[in-house]
Amino acid sequence: MISHPSRHCTVELQALPSRIGQVRRIVSAHLRYWHLDPLIDRAALGVTELLTNVHQHARPDKSCTVEIELLLDRLTVSVRDRDPRLPVASDIKDVAPLDTRGRGLAMVAAVSESWGARPDGDEGKVVWFTLPARVEAKPQRGRAPQRTAAEQSTPRFPEVEPVACVPAVAHAPARSAVVG
Repeated sequence: MISHPSRHCTVELQALPSRIGQVRRIVSAHLRYWHLDPLIDRAALGVTELLTNVHQHARPDKSCTVEIELLLDRLTVSVRDRDPRLPVASDIKDVAPLDTRGRGLAMVAAVSESWGARPDGDEGKVVWFTLPARVEAKPQRGRAPQRTAAEQSTPRFPEVEPVACVPAVAHAPARSAVVG
């Protein structure tokens, strides 16, 4: 299920490595569409870490919901799963320098303004982070924005605005019936 009011997007998926890349692209496209380009790298990194945690730790399954929402001057990214166990953040000082695990929530904390986790009903939780956001003003129609000489000599490509959020839900293959 996808919802796309002006400043909200929800994506349901199985937190599999192939799906995580798709969600990163969906989040990036929405932030570009919302004129929040400076937040793309941090939001994509944060959502990747949260989805990786679902993939590695969540039980009974890997189904989850990613939600991005812009309210006033704050972007909130959250991941809801069906595992009621709240995450425990490792102290980055306790992780061995060459360890590839145990850094996810520390990275989320490092790139975000705030983060947290809360129970979601009897069986599940939501892990979220926020980023400060200021929407850039759009240029008025009919007036070209002022460009420097360097910008004028650089070819510009039109931005592609996403038409709709595409679901990243894994579907079972269609079954065909044999008519005899």
